[in-house]
Amino acid sequence: MTMEESWKFSQCFGDKGDIENITEADIISTVEFDHTGDFLATGDKGGRVVLFERNQSKKKQSCEYKFFTEFQSHDAEFDYLKSLEIEEKINKIKWLRSSNNSLFLLSTNDKTIKLWKIMERQIKLVSENNLSSISTTSSNNPSLSLSSLKLPKLQLHDKLISAQPKKIYSNAHAYHINSISVNSDQETYLSSDDLRINLWNLGISDQSFNIVDIKPVNMEELTEVITSSEFHPNHCNLFMYSSSKGTIKLSDMRSNSLCDSHAKVFEEYLDPASHNFFTEITSSISDVKFSQDGRYIVSRDYMTVKVWDLAMESKPIKTINVHEHLRERLCDTYENDAIFDKFEVQFSGDNKSIMTGSYNNNFMIYPDAVGGSSSAAPSKLPNFNTSSFNKKKSVDDSDDEEDNESPPSNETYPQSPNSNVDEDDQEEIILQADKSAFKSKKSANNGSTMRRRMMSGVGTAGNDRDFDDIDFKKSILHLSWHPKENSVAIAATNNLYIFSTL
Repeated sequence: MTMEESWKFSQCFGDKGDIENITEADIISTVEFDHTGDFLATGDKGGRVVLFERNQSKKKQSCEYKFFTEFQSHDAEFDYLKSLEIEEKINKIKWLRSSNNSLFLLSTNDKTIKLWKIMERQIKLVSENNLSSISTTSSNNPSLSLSSLKLPKLQLHDKLISAQPKKIYSNAHAYHINSISVNSDQETYLSSDDLRINLWNLGISDQSFNIVDIKPVNMEELTEVITSSEFHPNHCNLFMYSSSKGTIKLSDMRSNSLCDSHAKVFEEYLDPASHNFFTEITSSISDVKFSQDGRYIVSRDYMTVKVWDLAMESKPIKTINVHEHLRERLCDTYENDAIFDKFEVQFSGDNKSIMTGSYNNNFMIYPDAVGGSSSAAPSKLPNFNTSSFNKKKSVDDSDDEEDNESPPSNETYPQSPNSNVDEDDQEEIILQADKSAFKSKKSANNGSTMRRRMMSGVGTAGNDRDFDDIDFKKSILHLSWHPKENSVAIAATNNLYIFSTL
């Protein structure tokens, strides 16, 4: 996959009316490609899951999807013990790899996770039988002889797509579920809420194991919450989770049943002198993702996107300033609650480029944000000093351990990409998922919706934008990148947009 081609609007699903007339239940709350890219799922605030299928009848060099099926995944509930209303909104959808013609996916709202099986059934009816060509009024019909008997013929009448909940995983989270992630072994998955992460077996719905618990004995001492979590794509024993303090913790399930002693902490030092009232809010990580080869981590907070190498915890190999133009107006974003928006971030299938969202229905693609040929590198992890899993790190020996955990040799990884990527030369592609995309497609001027620019190292991206022109209601929070090609799915309020270079 290369970024030399221009990105073009391909499709849009959903009501294209004014944003003021949108029903709350129709707002898309999650979007996810499956591992083949042939299917695409969206969940909305009304608890519905809508699936789209790649249109195979179209020419190969095009990215076009068609409606496949829709079903009600979750309904609004009421917790009578806590006097709490549980919304039906779908927080996350994760696909499972299928070994047959059926599709399997996990969907979750704030409290309950469901495993769905989606299958296509062919309905056949008898089109021809022995009685269809003769009169049935006479029982002694001479034409009905043994030699004239034929096998009835079946004809395809219709196709029925059914969605069945195979398992319901409930009563395991006291707080709102923010993430689910399927393990590479395809047998287990994790679910995380604000204070705990649970490990489930897909075949057992009434039992889960608590693997992370950051809840203090006294809730008044609570200083951080879990914001996102994900399994490593290749190593089934490793997972990471991010916190509202801006840290990413990588844990190894082989070390302990309760993974309190994390393997690595990815955290960038912030000068206390630069702290202000908003620092704690803007440094909270809203999303973390592993690259598909498992070598890099990308994180998104309100102001920046950061790329981390698993071999280096002390600082990110790249920081992209996404919302630098909002820094002087954080008071306004605090007043209108925009500062609490949780933007997602995505790696491309080739592990080199990164995508995230912003306001005015804009989303940004950063080509080759991770430099070097990562596809040529073996997806082998740095050798962790596993002795550190079995004991808590003390303040005195933490520096020594950091020295011992030296980065792997060049035989494991090539040279770290931060050595050959100049932050001053990061390219930014800005696309807009709104009605202007239709107009550009009709006028055959696809390039008009795409803006390329080189970002400066200090992060002046968007300084030319007027704050008063920013529509904070039009935010691109949820997006997904096709695993094998340069095609992306963007959730813009109640519309699903597809953009592609094909």
